[in-house]
Amino acid sequence: MPVAIAVPAFILGTVVSLATSWVLVTRLERIGARVGLSEALLGVVAALAADAPEITSAVTAIAGGQQRLGAGVVIGSNVFNLAALLGLGAAVASVIRLHRKVVLLGGAVAVSVGVVTLAAVVRAIPELAGCAIAVAILVGYGFLIGAGPRALGRLPVPVAWLDWLELAVAEEEVELEESIHPSRGGRRDVLIGALALVIVVLASVTMERSASALGTRFAVPEIVVGGLVLAAVTSLPNAVAAVYLARRGRGAATLSTALNSNTLNAAIGLLVPAAIVGLGPPTAEATLVTAWYVGLTVVALAFAYRDRGVTRQVGVLIIGAYAIFAASVIVPPSRLGIQIGLAVATAAGFAVIGLAGASVTRLRAARAATRRPG
Repeated sequence: MPVAIAVPAFILGTVVSLATSWVLVTRLERIGARVGLSEALLGVVAALAADAPEITSAVTAIAGGQQRLGAGVVIGSNVFNLAALLGLGAAVASVIRLHRKVVLLGGAVAVSVGVVTLAAVVRAIPELAGCAIAVAILVGYGFLIGAGPRALGRLPVPVAWLDWLELAVAEEEVELEESIHPSRGGRRDVLIGALALVIVVLASVTMERSASALGTRFAVPEIVVGGLVLAAVTSLPNAVAAVYLARRGRGAATLSTALNSNTLNAAIGLLVPAAIVGLGPPTAEATLVTAWYVGLTVVALAFAYRDRGVTRQVGVLIIGAYAIFAASVIVPPSRLGIQIGLAVATAAGFAVIGLAGASVTRLRAARAATRRPG
């Protein structure tokens, strides 16, 4: 594809894809409300619709034999989501308040799928096995957040676990109800949603093909085109929505948008097509990007659990980590030592800051205890 065609095609595909994805999100939410989905399941549906550009771009790349480009779009988008949704959201809103049960429930699913994705990328498990495990996790999560108390009560688990699950789902449901709460849809919404889906797919394919052509023309590595350019561009709708929710104090909705988006990206955008056509031989670039995604997810959730939310300071740290991630992706594969060094330095920085924050928290708690009468 000539540059004179690829540049306007990329711009047009990006604008149309992102604009139409919002139409798709709203229509699917209304259809979901019509069929009686819970607010938590509506959040998953909305995340899936908002993920349509990156999922389509990734599937197109993998199906076309550009596995590194496809993996870069999905995994790079997930790292960007953590920075833009949680990091920027917290930086703008000062703090994203979260219930610990919500963090644990959503975090367990996100980390599990992330670890499975990393195992598939490094070929520790076959792509088909990774796909099956990830889909099973998604189905189980969908059952938990969609089933009522009666259905949960029939699960063969201890009563204390059932009480914990019901409370975690209820806490998330309350916040999501205020954030989503769409009107009930009808046939018109079905038709508009179907048309929007077709347009998003076609525009995303155009965007991916033109970006790939430009990358080839200017000798830009596929992992850079996918992991930075396409990943950031296709994730913008989620980022705008998360900042909006964070400013309104809807912490669970912000976290749900970030984690659900990343989980669906990895499962549907990478592992499902990989199970069909394969990921090709493992590469250091793909392994490094996936390790960043899993590691930053664990770190962000650990801070969110400790602080019962994401503070502005932690949000800035997550954004800084993304900047280092971007630098590590740009570094040529021949400089793998530099890439690993950047990742290790980031991990060490988070560890030091985390320990310092924990010490300050304990000190404040001790001072508060000494001031209490009696």
